[in-house]
Order: sequence, then structure tokens, then C-alpha cells
Amino acid sequence: MKFNQDDTEALLQLLSWRRDVRHFEQTPLTAQQIAKLLDAIDLAPSVGNSRPWKFVRVQSDTLRDRIYQNFLKSNSDAAGAYSGEDAEKYDKLKLAGLKEAPLQLAVFTDTEPSAGKGLGRQTMPETLTYSTVIAIHNLWLVARTMNIGVGWVSILEQSKLNKILDVPEEWQFTAYLCIGHPSFNSKTPELHEKDWQLNAKTEWIER
Repeated sequence: MKFNQDDTEALLQLLSWRRDVRHFEQTPLTAQQIAKLLDAIDLAPSVGNSRPWKFVRVQSDTLRDRIYQNFLKSNSDAAGAYSGEDAEKYDKLKLAGLKEAPLQLAVFTDTEPSAGKGLGRQTMPETLTYSTVIAIHNLWLVARTMNIGVGWVSILEQSKLNKILDVPEEWQFTAYLCIGHPSFNSKTPELHEKDWQLNAKTEWIER
């Protein structure tokens, strides 16, 4: 199949509207929508075709609350790293949609997968995690085409996630995703809008 300039422009538009969402409506996703997200994950490439990603759907209110408490403590600890104006700005940021997002996925990377037989990761074992991140990005982009938002919660004490969710020790926590219909849409990253960090253009480094 050959693509054309219209396809390129459509993809660039999709990328420009892909945002980290933290404000969600509580309307549940349909089974068909969730199936599409799983299809997107399955299309992701991976080192040695190892498919090291492990997605855990967190539905239990008890487990969600434990993860939320983990976030609150981690966020409080992180806030302590800032002072002055930055501390005031940090306290005003909404950094997770854990209380609203109808679909929540904990994502792990299997650090000892038998699939792939080690191909491509003997010198760079971190490519397993890179593969998982690509799968997440696949899900993120397809979600956006369905007007569904995704938020990546990174302010968590990852060492406790395996125990909270009762998963194997060799699964390395990679991401916690909040997914649902955004309560509003914006083309501008929220951290840019809140004057925390402005977007900048990427420039090549020549050698």
C-alpha cells in the first residue's frame, strides 16, 4: 500500500492533537472501543518480536484507591523538590485523572520474556521497555482517532505497584494509563498553558 500527502497531513494533525489528558468524563468506554485499543497494541513492533508488554486492567475500587494513595504520597514527595514560584505552580497543576478516568491500565514490561530468544537485546536490554512504550503510543494515537483521551501517570512509587497488583517480580512497572473521554480538548499541552514548561522546536545536532 502506498500513502500520499493527504495521509501525511492527516497523521501530522493527529499528532498535533495528541495530548496528555488529565480531565475526564466518567462515561464508560464501550467494548468495541476497548477492542480497538487492544488491536492497536497488537500492531506495535518489538525487539526480537518479544512483545514484552503486560497490560493490567485495574477495575477494583480498592486497588484504584491504593494506587491513588500511592500517587498522593509520591506527589507530595515530588512537590518538596520545588520552592518559591515553582512550588506555587506545582501545587496548582492537575497531574492525574485517577479519580475520574473510567478505564485504567497498569503497564509492565516483562524483563525476562522467553519470546524473541534474546534477539536484539543482548547489548541493549532496555529495548524491552522501549518496545512497551511504542505499544503505549500505538494505543494513544488510536484512542485519539476515537476522540478518547489518554493520560500517563508517572508520579507513582513504582516499587510498590507489583505488590499492589500482585504481578510477577520480573515485570517492571512502566506506566499507569488513565483513559476516557476528555472533559475538554486542547491542542496545546497543559504544562505549556499553565506556564510550567513551554514547547520548543527540535533541532538536529550535526556531526
